[in-house]
Amino acid sequence: MKNKTIRAVDALQEAQKIAFAPFLFQAVVSLRKLGIFDLIFEKRIIGGITIDEISKELSISTYGIGVLLEIVESSDIVVKNKENRYELTKIGYFLNFNETANVNINFTNEVCYKGLFHLNDSIINGKPEGLKELGNWNTIYEGLSVLDPKIKEAWFKFDHHYSDYAFQEALEIVFKNQPKVIFDIGGNTGKFAISCCYKDKDVIVKIHDLPGQLNVALTNAKTNGFEDRILGYEIDWLSENPKITKGADIIWLSQFLDCFSEDEIVKILKVCVESMDDNTELFIMETFTDRQKFDNAKFILEATSLYFTTMANGNSKMYKAEVMIELIEKAGLLIKEEISPVGENHTILICKKSNFIA
Repeated sequence: MKNKTIRAVDALQEAQKIAFAPFLFQAVVSLRKLGIFDLIFEKRIIGGITIDEISKELSISTYGIGVLLEIVESSDIVVKNKENRYELTKIGYFLNFNETANVNINFTNEVCYKGLFHLNDSIINGKPEGLKELGNWNTIYEGLSVLDPKIKEAWFKFDHHYSDYAFQEALEIVFKNQPKVIFDIGGNTGKFAISCCYKDKDVIVKIHDLPGQLNVALTNAKTNGFEDRILGYEIDWLSENPKITKGADIIWLSQFLDCFSEDEIVKILKVCVESMDDNTELFIMETFTDRQKFDNAKFILEATSLYFTTMANGNSKMYKAEVMIELIEKAGLLIKEEISPVGENHTILICKKSNFIA
């Protein structure tokens, strides 16, 4: 037990912080939205700014500013000097200006916050009970293309943030043997497919996804002039008997399998195996919780699992690599190569059919 030597008074302090964590989170959201963090940072060169000065510049009551700053001061997000002037601490700076923190805050607030109230029901029922706060769908993926614009923006920025850092390095790995046909499973907005076409002037990419997302991806492909090389195939992986065609050099699944339960992952991989020949390689790129260098990355992934529980589908999560490897083998695949890290947080597992002989 990591904290077995912690003093009781410190343990109680941490417990109370957790009890009131939603209050602190919303205070931070408000301070960001109102521009108070920005103003405090701007005034650092003159030794900070008082509540009265903030009130005058932003036309917000001193009462409102005061209650927000009091709780974030207690949480070491701002600091007040003897002249009652506020400055951001390092924590406050990262909360306001760090790109990853910004993406995470907006995702939590816009996509997940209301729905997380239904976490307990989601655990009991095995369904994303919080999704009703966004729309009437069985899974969030059915509604991605029609989400409220602000919510959609937060969702896609969160999704792309964690993949974009790895994409360039991943492309070098994917095109090492110059594939001619790539199946992009769960192509989302078509970003990876489009990147492939810019990378190689001859490659054909076949995106397999739900109709709503597929329409978005194909529209983006046409905008980039790749409508002849990026093709779309509608598929619902949760249907009784999903199928994909044959002929891929590479089957690409990036941040896709974490959207499904263990049994569903095996089902998906078995469908892929049926379409593979002895030369086809299947690439799985994921952010595995047991492949993270830093504790904060692992924490983010574990929090994301609760998003899957409450908002996305009710039965998936961010997996450990050891679990995914077991599912891969169960589906009739073997891992030819593991590449990690790709970018900062990702791992690529390159798989072949189990009967493959090197």
